Amino acid sequence: MTGSEVPPSFRLAYVPGMTPTKWVRIWNERLAGVPLTLVAVTAAEAADALRHGDADAALLRLPVDRADLSAIPLYTETTVVVIPKDHVGAAVEELSVADLADEIVLHPLDDTLEWERPPGRPAFERPATTADAVELVAAGVGLLVVPQSLARLYHRKDLTYRPLTAPDEEPSAAGPESALSGPSVPGSRVALSWPEARTTDLVEEFIGIVRGRTVNSTRGPKKAPVAQEAAGRSTRGGGAARGASAGGSKGGGTRSGGTKGGGPRSGARSGGAKGGARTGGGTGAGGGRSAKGAKGSGKGTAKRGRPGRAS
Repeated sequence: MTGSEVPPSFRLAYVPGMTPTKWVRIWNERLAGVPLTLVAVTAAEAADALRHGDADAALLRLPVDRADLSAIPLYTETTVVVIPKDHVGAAVEELSVADLADEIVLHPLDDTLEWERPPGRPAFERPATTADAVELVAAGVGLLVVPQSLARLYHRKDLTYRPLTAPDEEPSAAGPESALSGPSVPGSRVALSWPEARTTDLVEEFIGIVRGRTVNSTRGPKKAPVAQEAAGRSTRGGGAARGASAGGSKGGGTRSGGTKGGGPRSGARSGGAKGGARTGGGTGAGGGRSAKGAKGSGKGTAKRGRPGRAS
């Protein structure tokens, strides 16, 4: 890497209430050489952070403008009502929209719940943020309906929260506009979003992590390189096989050389024949010497066998 090259990194923006801890841990295990930086943004800033290049991807709440941003819905949060601990609603396990009919329900400007018609009675003024609305609940001004993650984020000792359920679907005798046939309860949809024009390999890696893909998964743009690598291994394996075959041919040459080596062995046998001739010659010479010895022995015997002269 030259001095002008920038090492790879990944910036993940997240809105209040998001907890990307698990996904960050998996990222660090799989891509230890690529640091992941968390960028905290407000709900209103999340989309612009992606468009302006301040983040590579973001965990945010839908809706989001799909004209230039891609988004994958991940899950839907439970909707809850934030109330004082001494409120009558704290005595039950859950509250319905009908239970809020006579309550002042705060509706902050950064609310991400898509209401057809907000429950309860509206406040005189809308709080600027959810954090401001929580302070007003603690002051006894009204109640607040938010995703459960935000209720946990802004938790206070003097406040609690209860799940909010939809009213009875069947209209009452008072007609469809009655409290019992009031608005349904929307859920906050959490999504992973990124600029469509910048769908990089690192973005695909993080998509795989949030979708639960394993480290050996070949889905996504890395599928082609994996296939190419496998093809390369196959080609190298074929080359090795051809090399082994060629080596076998050479080995055959060695065996042919062994045939040449058989020539010396044949020569040895020929030499043995010659040696046999020499041996035969030696035997013949020895036989000759034995014959001479026998001849000499015959002379001695004849001399000893002469009769003595008469005296």
